[in-house]
Amino acid sequence: MAAVDTVLNEPITIALPGLARALVSAGKLGQKSAEDIYRKAQTGRTNFIAELTGSGAVSAADLAHTMSAAFAAPLLDLEAIDTQRLPKGLLDAKICQDYRVVVLSKRNNRLIVATADPSDQGAAEKIKFATQMGVDWVIAEYDKLTKMVEANATTASEAMDSIIGDDFEFDESSMDSVAAEAAEASVSEVEDAPVVKFLHKMLLDAFGMRASDLHFEPYEHTYRVRFRIDGELREIASPPIAIKDKLASRIKVISRMDISEKRVPQDGRMKLKVGPDRVIDFRVSTLPTLFGEKIVIRILDPSSAKLGIDALGYEPEEKERLLSAIGRPYGMILVTGPTGSGKTVSLYTCLNLLNKPGVNIATAEDPSEINLPGVNQVNVNEKAGLTFAAALKSFLRQDPDIIMVGEIRDLETADISIKAAQTGHLVLSTLHTNDAPTTLTRMRNMGIAPFNIASSVILITAQRLARRLCPNCKAPADIPHETLLEAGFKEEDVDGSWTPYRPVGCSMCNNGYKGRVGIYQVMPISDDIQRIILRDGSALEIAEQAQKEGVRSLRQSGLHKVKQGMTSLEEVLGCTNE
Repeated sequence: MAAVDTVLNEPITIALPGLARALVSAGKLGQKSAEDIYRKAQTGRTNFIAELTGSGAVSAADLAHTMSAAFAAPLLDLEAIDTQRLPKGLLDAKICQDYRVVVLSKRNNRLIVATADPSDQGAAEKIKFATQMGVDWVIAEYDKLTKMVEANATTASEAMDSIIGDDFEFDESSMDSVAAEAAEASVSEVEDAPVVKFLHKMLLDAFGMRASDLHFEPYEHTYRVRFRIDGELREIASPPIAIKDKLASRIKVISRMDISEKRVPQDGRMKLKVGPDRVIDFRVSTLPTLFGEKIVIRILDPSSAKLGIDALGYEPEEKERLLSAIGRPYGMILVTGPTGSGKTVSLYTCLNLLNKPGVNIATAEDPSEINLPGVNQVNVNEKAGLTFAAALKSFLRQDPDIIMVGEIRDLETADISIKAAQTGHLVLSTLHTNDAPTTLTRMRNMGIAPFNIASSVILITAQRLARRLCPNCKAPADIPHETLLEAGFKEEDVDGSWTPYRPVGCSMCNNGYKGRVGIYQVMPISDDIQRIILRDGSALEIAEQAQKEGVRSLRQSGLHKVKQGMTSLEEVLGCTNE
């Protein structure tokens, strides 16, 4: 009986964790102290190391040195680490918080991970399962490690969660039943509140900053968001790379794309309600890259087509030539320029002027960017066989008066467009060329006969968009006389009667610029230019004849805007060639 009493009175032996046993073996902690601290941690459901360092039994620095020696692992001072250069997205933030670990780097198929407890096999197994990679421990002081983990958690979650409130919503009423079902089925996957709020904020900020495009770009260790404002890309945000997949899925669901397909590019559209009677349209494009899907969202503002021709920046004589051409009953009008030069807005401004109840207008685009009531708009679908050429053939059976072709890309489309222009229809279209004269030689190189070009094309407009100087802060620029002459001004132009201006920058603009202004070369096809085309003349001959007829080149048109104080000389030199 006495033996039984002796056994019952003996303290119950506790199975200490590996870290505690290592401390006892090293003589840093007594067995009883280790057991007491462990019991307290178990009872209070707290972390053993937190209890250990908090009680003062072992300091964080002493613990780190002991663990480094006991487990033959390198010791690292986290204060010497630049947190901005740490890899992001390799390990879920919740695992980092639960086990108090920080991923330092990746080497081949192994992660270098900072920890205060290298004996924690549970943490090692969890990381291996989550990443499918091995783990190499580096020892760090517990207090510094905790501080870094908490800071990263705040950046990734709490900061995003408090970005904005739900003061507007996506318009999903236009989604068909199949897309709606797909969206419902995907809600659990993509409805992550911080991600939704982040996307909402980016879209609203882009609209408020008058951006034309948003770029969501994943890289190996970083993720960035850029806006194109006044034609210039600016970095706006660097969210955690861990959100890239959820953000892509959210955008794809709203845009009615296939969220399971990540290997090929996709296109879609979405709407955003920003008030009871205000809806913004967005065109969405995804592109698979090395480190995830890059997404570009184009903001489509229908009001831009209704600004009127005066708001586009045409000079009086240029405006008169354009209005005269669109007033003709038949013929072809071409608008040329690089991507993002405002061709679509120019075309739709013309269509808006022509859009009357007695006129039948049909457009074929890839895709339709601006919705215009009263105009029959068709989206080209190459996969389904609805090409520009196929759409044009159908238009001609629909009794049209005016046809707009988004882009002339091939000989077949060009031939049908020219035949339509020759048979009593007004045809508007675009081409990607540098200026108006080279457009005619480009058509010739496509295989179109000179006679057909001369008899159908009535006017060509080449254009660029230059940033407009902020009227609030622009300042006179001291530009040498020789520099003005080299830029293209004539001697009589630099007589001191006008002042060039330079950007300064203020709270009301973007680095001295606010908005954009069009630079145009409006070239009617005169009888003399027709003769040059018929004898297969060069673009240089056409340009010389256009100069004789008073048509400004793009550079000359831009310099005229400099004289008017609308833009700066460096801006014109940057967007035009001479």
